[in-house]
Amino acid sequence: MSSQINASSRDTASNQEHVRTPQNENKLGGSIVLFIICFALFLGAIYSLSFLSLGNPWPMAACLILFALAFWLPQTIFGRSDSAGEH
Repeated sequence: MSSQINASSRDTASNQEHVRTPQNENKLGGSIVLFIICFALFLGAIYSLSFLSLGNPWPMAACLILFALAFWLPQTIFGRSDSAGEH
């Protein structure tokens, strides 16, 4: 597997040819915090189902919103912004 490296992925702050790879993009602490936030949203969606009844649709609405946020946030907001030219 070879990957094509274009000029936009190089670090221009130094004279060295430092290439940013997926292994060094996020720090471990930041990744753990993002995982905890998204997992809490997912668990909140599951917990909201415990209040579900036929007469009250709001727990299901909260479940759908929290569940969607738990998957949408990491894929769009927290995702990599410079991966368009890699494939």
